Amino acid sequence: MKHYLLTATLVLLGIAASHALAASFAGTSAGASSAGSSASSGSTSGDDKLVREAREDAAGFVASDGRLRSARLEAALRVIRERDPAAARASDLALARRILAQD
Repeated sequence: MKHYLLTATLVLLGIAASHALAASFAGTSAGASSAGSSASSGSTSGDDKLVREAREDAAGFVASDGRLRSARLEAALRVIRERDPAAARASDLALARRILAQD
């Protein structure tokens, strides 16, 4: 139980701290990502779902400072990087925070 509370606290602190980073990152890449996704020939609804479903895994990744990884999170990071050229230069931790900041 104590471990759960510590993890939850770290996640909340990580979300609060990363909100400004994610907002600025989203602001600089919003045009590129929408242009990239509209230029692709396939549907991105499955990719969007994959990224949304990786949110819990992203929270664990951020809370553990990058030590907890999952296949679902790895797949979501790959999708984000494929869609947004600016994301290719971002760290996994920054992208996990970006997943957490999405509504």
